[in-house]
Amino acid sequence: MNSCVWKGWLSVCGTSLLALLVIAGARGQSAPPKASPEGGATPKLAEQEYKNVQALKGIPAEQIIPAMQFIAASLGVECEYCHVPRAFEKDDKKPKVTARKMIGMMMAINKENFEGHREVTCYSCHRGSANPVATPIISAEEPKREAAESSKTGEPKPVFPPADQLLDKYVAAIGGADALQKVTSRVQKGTLIAFGGQHFPVDVYSKAPEKRLSVMHLSNGDSITAFDGKQGWLSVPGRVHMMSTTENAAARIDADLYFPLHVKTLYEKFQVDAGEKIDGHDTYLVVGHNEGQPPLRLYFDKESGLLLRFVRYGETPLGRNPTQIDYADYREANGLKIPFRWTLSRPGNQFTIQVEQLQQNVPVDDAKFVAPPPPPAGQRRPAS
Repeated sequence: MNSCVWKGWLSVCGTSLLALLVIAGARGQSAPPKASPEGGATPKLAEQEYKNVQALKGIPAEQIIPAMQFIAASLGVECEYCHVPRAFEKDDKKPKVTARKMIGMMMAINKENFEGHREVTCYSCHRGSANPVATPIISAEEPKREAAESSKTGEPKPVFPPADQLLDKYVAAIGGADALQKVTSRVQKGTLIAFGGQHFPVDVYSKAPEKRLSVMHLSNGDSITAFDGKQGWLSVPGRVHMMSTTENAAARIDADLYFPLHVKTLYEKFQVDAGEKIDGHDTYLVVGHNEGQPPLRLYFDKESGLLLRFVRYGETPLGRNPTQIDYADYREANGLKIPFRWTLSRPGNQFTIQVEQLQQNVPVDDAKFVAPPPPPAGQRRPAS
């Protein structure tokens, strides 16, 4: 497989295509999942789905891929740093054996020192490097000592607008609730720019309330990411992947045409803080919290009220995988201000979609969002 296309698929579709194209070779032969007392299927454990799982036994199988992505991002490495290509179950590489010991050490630290809460992760020490940095780095910049400086100046703590006010201002900035609710569908056509400046045509179809499909047109077939209102799926030529619980939660938010209205109900409480400067714009940071779930971080332009940045997290047994989306080039369409450019960033990869054509309230067939059946065994592509 062309390496650029391979990295492109991973960049756009993330952990799911990692599962499709890489880890497939590590899957073990296991029996179908047993039925639960309620009649549903009992989720498989990692050791039932994959060969030679040791350090992460007992976790749901769908959490293995996100956990591997978290390790890769924390160490700044690719899969082959620890694994034997096309034989991921083998223990031939020393880094894999070391990684098991480090996972055990990390879990022990959290258990013995933080009451089992995950305070220490792979990233705590590695910071994107395969070798942890043990010596403080000399920097030409003056170190920040925010606590000390604030105590010296005696300046009062800044007062921020309430979260409800900022969320309402966001709805008003894009055109208001009435204008938003009049939109029942949206079709966008544009260009995806990624992996070394390569350009690919892309189409994005959205339909209220929560259906979305994006198609990246590649030379050897289409890469599709979709959510049908209940279940998300991804496909590349010869393979189809149904999204995990964590992936579904993220896909549902992406698919919600009325997210500016619904965000208030998605989280139990919000807090407001000063946000970082984004493309020269000062921002307010609104953080949504639910008990036992990762937060949602929203950065709003102080002047316009428009959403400039959105950061969500995928929970894994080892740490949280962040996804950041930056919105820009807002233009008016049917009484709404809509970003015509957005950049999605994850550790190690990034892509930008620039919209060139946008239509709203046009017919979009529900069948478009339905996952295709898996190809016959003889036509499936082997794991790369």
